[in-house]
Amino acid sequence: MILTIYFFILGLIIGSFLNVVIYRLPEKESIVKPGSHCPQCNTRLKAIDLIPVVSFVINGGKCRYCGASISWQYPLVEILTAFFFLAAYFKFGLTVELFIILLLLSALIAISLIDYKYMIIPNVITYSGIFIGLLAAMIFNHLTFFSSLLGIIIPALILLAVALIFKGGMGMGDVKLASMLGAFLGTINTLAGIFIGSLLGSIIGLTLMGAGIMERKDRIPFGPFICFGAVIMIFFGDFLIDWYLSLFF
Repeated sequence: MILTIYFFILGLIIGSFLNVVIYRLPEKESIVKPGSHCPQCNTRLKAIDLIPVVSFVINGGKCRYCGASISWQYPLVEILTAFFFLAAYFKFGLTVELFIILLLLSALIAISLIDYKYMIIPNVITYSGIFIGLLAAMIFNHLTFFSSLLGIIIPALILLAVALIFKGGMGMGDVKLASMLGAFLGTINTLAGIFIGSLLGSIIGLTLMGAGIMERKDRIPFGPFICFGAVIMIFFGDFLIDWYLSLFF
């Protein structure tokens, strides 16, 4: 029970930090300084203003200094991160793999929101992720070094080929994201996650075009769908792969 509460609170805190990353990285601002402040009045926020979710609720979703509305993104990201942290703890237990997965989930949340809002996937996240994923495989052996290395190369080459053949279908950020996922999850789980994300993205894209909300020439960010597929494989990958293999053997 204590660990459950701990990981829930840890998720809220990390989610609060991810909001800073999501807001500042695309603007090429430091995520360290200056300290948290209201983007409207620039007032430096105090500790009481930074309590995840609680501060948002108490202040009615507004800055208590200037009254400017605060985006619902902030509490939603905090709650989503806390939910993921709890789910990961229940699945992996108190293991080294748990903390590796928590790091990956945090990166996926940040990438999804940044790509959705700005249509970019920051290199600083994907490059760092590739390095950390490969290093973790070397040190902790939750995934063999060779599997991690192949995971970095093979999914990226496949997406690179798709990007070159179907120009505009996806960007280099998606290719680097595939490499990052491969470093953590290996080739099979990464490719399966990309397939799930592609399927979901196609369904949503066709639905939006059918409803007249979006035209064929319009672009939708593919990163969030890849991240969604990766999350599915993190939590249900073993079950899905066993189910798929059972269809043939």
